[in-house]
Amino acid sequence: MTCKGHAGYADYGKDIVCASISCLVINTINSLDELVHEKMEITTEEEQGYIDCRFESLSDQGKLLMDSLILGLQNIVSDYGKKYLELKFKEV
Repeated sequence: MTCKGHAGYADYGKDIVCASISCLVINTINSLDELVHEKMEITTEEEQGYIDCRFESLSDQGKLLMDSLILGLQNIVSDYGKKYLELKFKEV
């Protein structure tokens, strides 16, 4: 899972789209780590809005958490449009 850039919906500190995406992504990563104990490698660059999280494999619980993240992100696209969030799916 890779997230990069900022949504650009509003000025820094007032961008509810960026905050929503960040909240969903960070909560999912924390849940994968603390609740499901998935092994992953995480790289972040906060200023650039970059998060890269890699897994060798996911448990069924981990897959459910990722499906929940995707659902939340799809809802943001539905509500605010592809101008602010573009989803690309690629299995590596």
